[in-house]
Amino acid sequence: MVGLFGGSFDPVHHGHLIVGQVAAERLELDSLRFVPAREQPFKGGSHGASPEHRAAMLDLAVAGFQALQVERAELERAGPSYTVDTLRALHAREPGVRLTLLLGADAAAELEAWHEAAEIPRLATVIVFARAGIPVPTSRLIAGTIEVPAIEISATEIRRRAREGRSLRYWVPDRVAEYVTRHRLYLDPA
Repeated sequence: MVGLFGGSFDPVHHGHLIVGQVAAERLELDSLRFVPAREQPFKGGSHGASPEHRAAMLDLAVAGFQALQVERAELERAGPSYTVDTLRALHAREPGVRLTLLLGADAAAELEAWHEAAEIPRLATVIVFARAGIPVPTSRLIAGTIEVPAIEISATEIRRRAREGRSLRYWVPDRVAEYVTRHRLYLDPA
């Protein structure tokens, strides 16, 4: 079974990686693929780094972890990144693969409003991350929940720190911090 964990990853940070690893272990996934969005429909294309930079940072973050991978299906398509299109593309590319779509409670709260939302559970099992103190929405589209640690790291805060010239050490993997500095990412207000 393959898990899919989508998002902006702008930039990827330790919170993303820890939650992804815990989900992979708890669900006994064969692999977990981080799926960077080209353009998230609900965010209106307001990414601080390009899709290519965000994917490159993910590559650096998961390097050496065979069970964690980067899925570029959404980067290969123009326009908004609709999950249903990604799931269809993966089924066409890998017939017979069983997919599990992993969502945070915040994303799951908007699930019913997603593009062709009713099709999503036909293409993947939808599992929501449950964190202490954050309510998990109820929806006929959600198959279940798993508990994950609450890691209070914000990509918004990381971008602010980068813009202010502060250290990103311990916020993101060292190789990601080096990449942000080398490519001068997040220096402009976003």
